Amino acid sequence: MSGSRKEGIGATIRGNFYICQKPAHYMLTLVVGEAALELVPLSIANHPVVLRSARKRGKPPGAMLLDSNFHHAAMKTLDDAERRGRPDIVHVILLCALESVVARKGDLTLYIHTYNDYCIWVNPETRIPRSYNRFCGLFEQLLEKGSIQNFLKVEEKSLAEILEELPGEKVVLERGGSPFKIQKDAVCVVGGFPHGGFLTELSHPKVAITEYHLPAWTVVNEILVRYELL
Repeated sequence: MSGSRKEGIGATIRGNFYICQKPAHYMLTLVVGEAALELVPLSIANHPVVLRSARKRGKPPGAMLLDSNFHHAAMKTLDDAERRGRPDIVHVILLCALESVVARKGDLTLYIHTYNDYCIWVNPETRIPRSYNRFCGLFEQLLEKGSIQNFLKVEEKSLAEILEELPGEKVVLERGGSPFKIQKDAVCVVGGFPHGGFLTELSHPKVAITEYHLPAWTVVNEILVRYELL
């Protein structure tokens, strides 16, 4: 892992939650992998567009979420810039997943793995703000503090380590994969980035919902509906 993937205030986080416990009943586990969710890297914290955004929000530059809508000019010097700075993807996925029938029934386990290798455990009872600005404030607080009560917790962990510890049949949702057939104890990995494939070498079966290119939140919705109909 390159040093650039560990930049930012969140790099000091250490967690203490466990993700390898086998559930008492069959559950769907969603892992949003390599999500474009991170604090502004220190290497661009003094860029004019970042400073302007920080002044507007009244926050230190390094305490804001990296967002390509506001920080695009500064991001040009970052590695993998086209994959980063899209916290809106995580926001929409969480709204879809946590308000689904599967979540309401208590049959959903959800983790967000970020670009710079942090794992966020999401309590299915968490109520994610519908407002994007409030969502950003919540997750900025999470990445600085490491937890939000008993609803969100962060641990430093790679995507490969997360999948190694999770029980169940693991599949990676990827365009061009085999036809997707949901299982009762499925662990489904969905990319949380806007472009390209996974940077992590994943040996698990690759499956696809359709031959069409779909945004991550639509893939998540398809998984949830199919699981509900099992």
